[in-house]
Amino acid sequence: MSNSFGKIFKITTFGESHGKGIGVVIDGCPAGLTIDMDFVQSELDRRRPGQSAIVTQRKETDNVELLSGVWQGQSTGTPIALWIANQDAKSQDYSEFADKFRPSHADYTYFAKYGLRDYRGGGRSSARETASRVAGGAIAKLFLQQYNIKICAYTSQVGNIILEKNYKEIDISLIEQNPVRCPDVLVAQEMENLIREVRKDGDTIGGVITTFVQNVDVGLGEPVFDRLHAELGKAMLSLPACKGFEYGSGFAGVSMRGSQHNDIFYKNENNDIKTHSNHSGGIQGGISNGEDIYFRTAFKPVATIMQKQNTLNEQGEETTIQGKGRHDPCVVPRAVPMVEAMTALVLADFYLRKRNDKI
Repeated sequence: MSNSFGKIFKITTFGESHGKGIGVVIDGCPAGLTIDMDFVQSELDRRRPGQSAIVTQRKETDNVELLSGVWQGQSTGTPIALWIANQDAKSQDYSEFADKFRPSHADYTYFAKYGLRDYRGGGRSSARETASRVAGGAIAKLFLQQYNIKICAYTSQVGNIILEKNYKEIDISLIEQNPVRCPDVLVAQEMENLIREVRKDGDTIGGVITTFVQNVDVGLGEPVFDRLHAELGKAMLSLPACKGFEYGSGFAGVSMRGSQHNDIFYKNENNDIKTHSNHSGGIQGGISNGEDIYFRTAFKPVATIMQKQNTLNEQGEETTIQGKGRHDPCVVPRAVPMVEAMTALVLADFYLRKRNDKI
């Protein structure tokens, strides 16, 4: 039913936005990995609601509970189960939507597919489900530490406000110093002001997250259909509200000629094969080439707005609807750890696939 992701390092998420809680089962994690639950919690804290004035004010501590798969601080090689209880769901905020389709939500499509739907916050379609992914991604990050993998994501655009700097020019220490998670003090303030303005209008706004990964080995990825960038694209586009993915030169590359776009090989002082440029985004032929992997993900404006809109109900009758409750005016700041988590899950899976290739 498509609730699992990965082939060797696999996660399965479960639970609903307004149910008792949500969770994740991580299967395929090798035995003997030190599981730092404080680190897992810190990753969830970056994603949790209510962390600043510009995100949803739903008060969830997102305290994670370890249920299985770890003994004396180390993974046993059996499934690792993590549980996060829901503490502040207000289902009454959604009673008006019981038979109405919220525009640009999953209400209509879920109803058409299953013949029923959980209108309380969207059930499984809610972004609440991503807490499970972040928890699973934290375990993947712990696994990747042995390979010295560095994954970093940040907000590079909100609405029409764009951080023009290349990822190599930013100070990553600034990312967590502001609620927008933009590594530029002045641009971050502009973005925050825009989000506050949009929220005051009862509206929402979208944005872009830039991600880069360093120290990736050569040889990750599988031809033809499990190309590394294809799996990263699938991972990102599986996130709620994600509407676009490009890696390397992306769409900008269409205006270049091959003579400009080709990444020319050379040997560095350590006799390693490198490339002078990196328009390929660290992936060639679907396989990592050892250069930095970098990509951008675009997120639409959150569908729930506090303005009256026309819609239809389950009987196909015309009606109106207006958002209620607590919602993000811009999903991007809280999506940064989600993007990092999905990146880590993809890379952990491919590192284990590469390990199996050598057997």
